[in-house]
Amino acid sequence: MLKILDRHVDEINAHAYEAAPCECCGLIGGVGDRSQTVYRLANVAQDPFVSYEAAPKDLFAAQRAMRDSGEQLLAIYHSHPRAKSPEPSETDVRLAYYPAAVYFIVGLGNAVPCLRAFRISERERRWETAEFEIVAATKDEPK
Repeated sequence: MLKILDRHVDEINAHAYEAAPCECCGLIGGVGDRSQTVYRLANVAQDPFVSYEAAPKDLFAAQRAMRDSGEQLLAIYHSHPRAKSPEPSETDVRLAYYPAAVYFIVGLGNAVPCLRAFRISERERRWETAEFEIVAATKDEPK
Protein backbone atom coordinates (compact mmCIF):
# COMPACT_ATOMS: atom_id res chain seq x y z
CA MET A 1 0.00 0.00 0.00
CA LEU A 2 1.28 3.42 -0.96
CA LYS A 3 2.11 5.72 1.95
CA ILE A 4 1.90 9.42 1.19
CA LEU A 5 3.21 12.00 3.62
CA ASP A 6 0.63 14.38 5.02
CA ARG A 7 2.66 17.36 3.83
CA HIS A 8 2.59 15.95 0.29
CA VAL A 9 -1.21 15.79 0.44
CA ASP A 10 -1.12 19.44 1.52
CA GLU A 11 1.15 20.29 -1.46
CA ILE A 12 -1.17 18.54 -3.91
CA ASN A 13 -4.25 20.26 -2.47
CA ALA A 14 -2.50 23.65 -2.63
CA HIS A 15 -1.51 23.02 -6.27
CA ALA A 16 -5.12 22.09 -7.11
CA TYR A 17 -6.49 25.26 -5.49
CA GLU A 18 -3.90 27.46 -7.21
CA ALA A 19 -4.70 25.99 -10.63
CA ALA A 20 -8.51 26.08 -10.23
CA PRO A 21 -10.69 26.40 -12.16
CA CYS A 22 -8.22 24.52 -14.38
CA GLU A 23 -6.87 21.07 -13.64
CA CYS A 24 -3.40 20.73 -12.13
CA CYS A 25 -1.01 17.82 -12.61
CA GLY A 26 2.18 16.44 -11.16
CA LEU A 27 4.22 13.42 -10.15
CA ILE A 28 5.06 11.82 -6.82
CA GLY A 29 8.47 10.25 -6.47
CA GLY A 30 9.54 8.01 -3.67
CA VAL A 31 11.43 5.02 -2.41
CA GLY A 32 9.72 1.70 -1.84
CA ASP A 33 6.10 2.45 -1.03
CA ARG A 34 6.64 5.89 0.58
CA SER A 35 6.39 9.31 -1.02
CA GLN A 36 9.49 11.45 -0.93
CA THR A 37 8.91 14.34 -3.36
CA VAL A 38 6.02 16.06 -5.14
CA TYR A 39 6.87 17.41 -8.59
CA ARG A 40 4.48 20.06 -9.86
CA LEU A 41 4.07 20.05 -13.63
CA ALA A 42 2.55 22.72 -15.85
CA ASN A 43 -0.74 21.71 -17.48
CA VAL A 44 -0.49 22.48 -21.21
CA ALA A 45 -3.72 20.73 -22.28
CA GLN A 46 -5.73 22.39 -25.04
CA ASP A 47 -8.64 22.65 -22.63
CA PRO A 48 -7.14 22.71 -19.10
CA PHE A 49 -10.60 23.23 -17.59
CA VAL A 50 -11.48 19.57 -18.29
CA SER A 51 -8.19 17.75 -18.94
CA TYR A 52 -4.50 17.73 -18.20
CA GLU A 53 -1.34 17.21 -20.19
CA ALA A 54 2.03 17.64 -18.52
CA ALA A 55 4.46 20.06 -20.14
CA PRO A 56 7.13 17.81 -21.69
CA LYS A 57 10.06 19.85 -20.32
CA ASP A 58 8.60 19.68 -16.78
CA LEU A 59 7.93 15.95 -17.13
CA PHE A 60 11.47 15.19 -18.30
CA ALA A 61 12.99 17.43 -15.60
CA ALA A 62 10.98 15.64 -12.90
CA GLN A 63 11.99 12.22 -14.23
CA ARG A 64 15.65 13.30 -14.25
CA ALA A 65 15.38 14.64 -10.70
CA MET A 66 13.83 11.35 -9.55
CA ARG A 67 16.59 9.34 -11.19
CA ASP A 68 19.31 11.60 -9.72
CA SER A 69 17.88 11.26 -6.20
CA GLY A 70 17.28 7.51 -6.38
CA GLU A 71 13.51 7.82 -6.45
CA GLN A 72 11.04 5.94 -8.58
CA LEU A 73 7.73 7.16 -9.96
CA LEU A 74 5.12 6.15 -7.40
CA ALA A 75 2.13 8.19 -8.49
CA ILE A 76 0.69 10.73 -10.88
CA TYR A 77 -1.79 13.28 -9.61
CA HIS A 78 -4.23 15.71 -11.12
CA SER A 79 -7.34 17.57 -10.06
CA HIS A 80 -11.00 17.59 -10.97
CA PRO A 81 -11.87 21.09 -9.72
CA ARG A 82 -15.64 20.60 -9.71
CA ALA A 83 -15.83 16.96 -8.55
CA LYS A 84 -17.02 16.03 -5.07
CA SER A 85 -15.85 12.39 -5.24
CA PRO A 86 -13.53 12.22 -8.25
CA GLU A 87 -13.19 9.20 -10.51
CA PRO A 88 -11.06 8.75 -13.64
CA SER A 89 -12.66 10.15 -16.77
CA GLU A 90 -12.61 8.30 -20.09
CA THR A 91 -9.73 10.57 -21.10
CA ASP A 92 -7.85 9.78 -17.88
CA VAL A 93 -8.15 6.06 -18.63
CA ARG A 94 -7.22 6.43 -22.31
CA LEU A 95 -4.07 8.38 -21.40
CA ALA A 96 -2.93 6.29 -18.42
CA TYR A 97 0.46 5.28 -19.84
CA TYR A 98 2.09 4.29 -16.52
CA PRO A 99 0.31 1.11 -15.33
CA ALA A 100 2.64 0.64 -12.35
CA ALA A 101 1.82 4.12 -10.98
CA VAL A 102 -1.02 5.01 -8.67
CA TYR A 103 -3.21 7.79 -10.04
CA PHE A 104 -4.38 10.33 -7.47
CA ILE A 105 -7.26 12.65 -8.28
CA VAL A 106 -8.20 15.49 -5.97
CA GLY A 107 -11.74 16.83 -6.16
CA LEU A 108 -12.46 20.36 -5.04
CA GLY A 109 -16.28 20.24 -5.23
CA ASN A 110 -16.70 20.06 -1.44
CA ALA A 111 -15.65 22.40 1.34
CA VAL A 112 -12.73 20.01 2.00
CA PRO A 113 -10.67 18.50 -0.85
CA CYS A 114 -11.37 14.83 -1.62
CA LEU A 115 -8.23 12.85 -2.54
CA ARG A 116 -8.79 9.43 -4.10
CA ALA A 117 -6.36 6.92 -5.58
CA PHE A 118 -6.76 4.53 -8.50
CA ARG A 119 -5.01 1.83 -10.47
CA ILE A 120 -5.73 2.44 -14.14
CA SER A 121 -5.19 0.04 -17.00
CA GLU A 122 -5.11 1.94 -20.27
CA ARG A 123 -4.74 -1.33 -22.17
CA GLU A 124 -7.81 -2.90 -20.54
CA ARG A 125 -9.74 0.40 -20.43
CA ARG A 126 -10.62 0.01 -16.76
CA TRP A 127 -9.80 1.39 -13.34
CA GLU A 128 -10.17 0.36 -9.72
CA THR A 129 -9.83 2.15 -6.42
CA ALA A 130 -6.38 1.87 -4.83
CA GLU A 131 -5.75 2.00 -1.12
CA PHE A 132 -3.30 4.47 0.32
CA GLU A 133 -2.33 5.73 3.73
CA ILE A 134 -1.59 9.30 4.73
CA VAL A 135 1.31 9.27 7.18
CA ALA A 136 3.26 11.86 9.16
CA ALA A 137 6.92 12.42 8.35
CA THR A 138 9.39 10.83 10.69
CA LYS A 139 12.01 12.94 12.41
CA ASP A 140 14.65 11.51 10.01
CA GLU A 141 12.84 12.68 6.86
CA PRO A 142 13.78 16.06 5.39
CA LYS A 143 11.20 18.81 5.69
